[in-house]
Parts: sequence; structure tokens; C-alpha cells
Amino acid sequence: MSARARAGGALLGALLLVALTLRGPLVAPAPVIDQVAGTLGLTSSAAGLLTGLGVLCFATLTPLAALALGRAGTTRMLALALLAILGGTLLRSFGGVPGAFVGTVVVGAAITVGNVGVPVVVARDFPTRVPRVMGLYSAVMNAGAWLTTLGTAPLAGLVGWRWALTAWGLLALLALVVWLRVAGDGPWRATGRAATRAAAVAAAPGAAGAALPAPTAAATAARRRVPLVRRPVTWLLCLTFVGQASSYMGVTAWLPSVLHDASGLGRGGAGAAASLFQLFGVLGSVLAPAALARRVPPRAVVLGIAACWLSLPLGLLLAPGAWVAWAVLGGLAQGANFVVLFTVVAAVADSPAEVRRLSATVQTVGYAVAAATPSVLGALHEATAGWTAPLVAVVGLLGLAATTHTLAAGRLPHR
Repeated sequence: MSARARAGGALLGALLLVALTLRGPLVAPAPVIDQVAGTLGLTSSAAGLLTGLGVLCFATLTPLAALALGRAGTTRMLALALLAILGGTLLRSFGGVPGAFVGTVVVGAAITVGNVGVPVVVARDFPTRVPRVMGLYSAVMNAGAWLTTLGTAPLAGLVGWRWALTAWGLLALLALVVWLRVAGDGPWRATGRAATRAAAVAAAPGAAGAALPAPTAAATAARRRVPLVRRPVTWLLCLTFVGQASSYMGVTAWLPSVLHDASGLGRGGAGAAASLFQLFGVLGSVLAPAALARRVPPRAVVLGIAACWLSLPLGLLLAPGAWVAWAVLGGLAQGANFVVLFTVVAAVADSPAEVRRLSATVQTVGYAVAAATPSVLGALHEATAGWTAPLVAVVGLLGLAATTHTLAAGRLPHR
């Protein structure tokens, strides 16, 4: 193996360790949310903010994160982000009520930097493998969420919820040590605009195994005459991500509580059961690019994902005893839907700059709504003394996403 290949492998490993920290700290409170709320004296809607505030950072701080990454560089900013995740986790656990909310904002801001920075490194340093590496990136983020969802309640039973949440900060510390060791200048570094353009081409749906026809010059020119915010596909994708991100954050925040109340599982068992939703997101993140690479029609992929996603809230409403099936199907769908959505973003844009602008628009709109979802679902639960209304709200969000995603996927060329 050449030195370049070894260095590239080391960078990929370090990058995936960073990805492992980009969802877990955000979702870790969910399995012990009742304990946290009881200790701190929070209502259900206020407890939902311990997830929602972090997501609000995704919506509001993405432009600042991009600016900081451009000025300070990805190596330095990702290192600072990992330090901030560790510090924010400590503050959230031991800072009382103010520290819980401020620490959540610090963690959310740090993860926002990672959300923006990791794809930049992927596009720059793995320009011919973007779909595969992005699939791995998404899979590892889901793995981090699964690990924390599975392990937080048992840890809390042993050492209390404060130390259980703090323990996950050790992953950020490990990622920081490895990242600083391997992420400096090296022979793997792709250069300049050629790498960025190659990454945009590689991010098209067929890049994992089959090339898509390039847009004609006339089609590209026609699109450029219409401002990005006035293109129908922009708002179709924004609404799709509203449904996707809101449903993911709402389910992540409250699924352990739903399973505890509706299925009679203990707190530890409910957290382990809910972890299936995150675990199978890992598999969904890998299966979606594979399906597109095998020339499965994009609309067929989207409709299959929508059916699996909807089975989770509908199944919990109609047949809660079969929660294993619903958690598995919903997990597969949420992981796959994220990858397919941003594959569509890359495919419908006609330049690397437009990919960045479209992605930023979609994430800003989607995460702004998703930030409120855990609190809204918590308020619905509190107002109705049950989980029917929150689950019906998730069905509505997923119905919106299914409709708009199907229409947006129709813009993809397929052969």
C-alpha cells in the first residue's frame, strides 16, 4: 500500500471518529429525559428544548460556521468543535438549569461546525468517492446516536444521569487526539477547484456505480436565469427536509418515553428498544446509495423510504406491541432518506457553488422547524396526557416529506 493510500485511510478513520460525535451528544438526554426533567424541575416542553436548542443552532449558525471554516481552516475548526462538545457536555450535566441550556447551545454550535466541515473535507480529500464516503459519514453519525441511546440509561442506573451524559464526551476527546494527529497537511490532500468539481460530479446519484448524463449547456443557462430561491425544486427540497429533520428529532427525543408508556418497558429497556431506530439508520445510509447505483428509479426509492418511515408512527398508534418492527423500519428509512435527499440536492444543482447554497438553504429552513418539534410534541403530550396527538403530528410531517420528496426526485435523470 502506498504512503498516499495509508494517509488517506488514516484521514478517513479520523474523519469517521469526528462523525461519531456529531449526533450522540445531542440525543443522549432522550433515554433519561424524565430523570433530567425531574431533577431540574422542567416541564415536558422545556425538556424538549434540550434537543431542540441544539437543532436550532444548525439552522442559525450554519453561515457563521462556514465563514469560520473558511478563515481558520477545517483542521483547526474541527478540533475546536470537538473541544466545545466536551466542554458543553460538562456544562450541561453540572451547570444546573442555566448550564443545561447553555451547554446544549455550545454542543449544538460545535456540531454545526462539524456538519459543515466534514462534507468539506470529504469533497476536498475524497473527490472520486464522495457518495461512498458520505454514506459512511451518515452511517457513523447514526451509529453514534445508536450507541448513546442504547447506553445512556444503563450508565445512568450505575452512576446517575449527570455522569452518564458526561461519559459520552470521552468520544469527543478520543476523536480530538486522533484528528490532530492525522489531519494536518499530507499527501492525500486534493487541490483546488478541480477536486471540488469532481466532488460535485461524484455526488450525483449514479456516481457510486453509474454516471448520469450531464445537463446540457442550454438547460444549465436556463436554470441560472432563475434565482435559486424562486426555483420550485428548492422549496420542494426545503419542505422535504422540514418533514425529515422534524420527524427525526421528534422521534429521537421522545421514542424512549413512548415505548416506556405505551409498551410497559422499563427505562433501560425503552432506551435499548429506541436504539434500534438509530442502529438501523446505519444500514439505511448504506443501502440508499447502493439502490441508486443499481439504477433503481429514484421515485421508487423515495416511495419505499416513505412507506417505511410512516410505518413507525402509524405502527405505534395501531399496533404498539410490534414496536420492534416499527423501530427497525423507521430506522432504515430515516438513514436512507437523509442520504437520498442530499443526493438530490447535489444532482439538481449545476455548480459546486450552487450545491453549497442549495444545501445551506435546505438545512436552514429544515432545522429551523425541527428545532421546535421536540418541544411541540412534548407540549402536545402534556396537554393530551397521551402520545396519540404527537404521533399523529409526526404522521403529518412525514406525509409532507413523502409528497415533496417524490416530486423533487422526479427532477433526477434516470436511465
